[in-house]
Amino acid sequence: MGAAKRIRTNPRELATDVLADVDLGDMVESIDIAGPGFLNIRLKPSFLSEQLTKTTLLETVAEPKRIVVDYSSPNLAKEMHVGHLRSTIIGDAVARTLELVGHDVIRQNHIGDWGTAFGRLLAYLDEVGDGFAQNAELRNIEKLYVEASSRFESDSAFADRSRAMVLALQSHDADAMAKWEHFMALAQQHMSEIYAKLDVSLRPEHTRGESSYNADIVPLIEDLRKQNDVLVESDGALCIFMPQFKNKDGEIQPMIVQKSDGGYLYHTTDLAALRYRFDSLHADRVLYFTDARQTLHFEMLFAASRLANLVEPSVTLEHHPFGKVLGKDGKPLKSRSGDNIVLRDLLDQAVNRASSLIRKKNPGLGKTQHEEVARAVAIGAVKYADLSKNRLHDYTFDWDEMLAFDGNTAPYLQYAYARISGIFEKGNIDSSECTEPPQLDMEVERQLAVHLLRFQEVIEQVTADAKPHYLCTYLYELTVRFMRFYEQCPILSEEGSIRAGRLTLCSRVAATLEIGLGALGIRVLARM
Repeated sequence: MGAAKRIRTNPRELATDVLADVDLGDMVESIDIAGPGFLNIRLKPSFLSEQLTKTTLLETVAEPKRIVVDYSSPNLAKEMHVGHLRSTIIGDAVARTLELVGHDVIRQNHIGDWGTAFGRLLAYLDEVGDGFAQNAELRNIEKLYVEASSRFESDSAFADRSRAMVLALQSHDADAMAKWEHFMALAQQHMSEIYAKLDVSLRPEHTRGESSYNADIVPLIEDLRKQNDVLVESDGALCIFMPQFKNKDGEIQPMIVQKSDGGYLYHTTDLAALRYRFDSLHADRVLYFTDARQTLHFEMLFAASRLANLVEPSVTLEHHPFGKVLGKDGKPLKSRSGDNIVLRDLLDQAVNRASSLIRKKNPGLGKTQHEEVARAVAIGAVKYADLSKNRLHDYTFDWDEMLAFDGNTAPYLQYAYARISGIFEKGNIDSSECTEPPQLDMEVERQLAVHLLRFQEVIEQVTADAKPHYLCTYLYELTVRFMRFYEQCPILSEEGSIRAGRLTLCSRVAATLEIGLGALGIRVLARM
């Protein structure tokens, strides 16, 4: 229809011309014109069968790119809470999917580990109990931060000590730096524990916090000064003015690089980080996963980096925003007391809920296997509930919905994999040896085969648009088609080539589920 509109002809007439001229060889059983100009192509069962048995599940890209993925990025002055969930889950899924097709992915966890918040915390820790050493575990960083901030507002003497601690950090005073490093080690240990619970692929070596760029900022400012008209002094501050960014009064909104008191902002550190990612990491593409409130920040950051020639024009810079996590009341998800839900507690609750559910469904599981299944189901459910929604939208956090064994949920997909594993276990069959071309006589077999062959297309769509919900939708529809096939087509009770071909379909579905869920960071289970 689009082509017909461009050449000003009737779409059905154009479809007729195409049909008269097209030659798809042995691929096609029939081609029909439908409606205003659709071409319905029905592939031959023999072609589908051949593709299923002769093609690999996924092909890697011909020209791999070096891709930096910036995600998670918590502020270590606060305990990780539900607000960190989406960046971590979505960024990790996209990073895994990019690696799946052969790209060189460099994860970057741009943590908040510097600034005034740490002056307050360190000053407060110095005064609590018997001093800094007694707070070695730091089990509730959020509480400490709130108390330190409250003290800062109410006690001028403490505020002065906090500011003095900030200055000591900025001047790299040995005692202040030792305390900061001790706190950072404990806070990063807490962060690593959360990542382990959540089963994401971020590791300590991927962490490069704001403090990592302290030595790069002065040279960056000097380089910006050398470029004509990039840096402009305004009320004592150094700014970059870009005409495309204006306030409601039509005045150009500056990006402040250095404040009038000599301090720096997020823009400054992010510019330094972006230059590092191009100069040192040699990125071809840089992806940032943050909530939608930071959209303007990244628009200005990318425009300024182009203006200042910090990256080559060929480098792709992408901000991939996401919506909020909501409670059932439609408001941002909070605890009953109105505080942010601590991520550690949320994940523990997920495991406890899944454990109760699994105990009811399969009381015969041994203790070790029960714990393994409960954890895989719990973490998979939390991740999938997020990833299955378009990241641009808010989503409602609902325990009952995400842990359901039917519908578009992780447990439903994991159960399908376990059911296929049970088929091979019952028949004492090695799934890797199932290579007999399926006959595809039944329509449900045919539909399953067509859907299986779309896997590559969907993975490529995820890597291009950084939207994992495409993959979730594909895997859910694959599972629905498999369940229909399972209900209508006997497998182990059949004989000869029919049995062997249907086992091939089962093997291909299991492999697709395992790889697809793995790209989302979700584990499969042979038994549930």
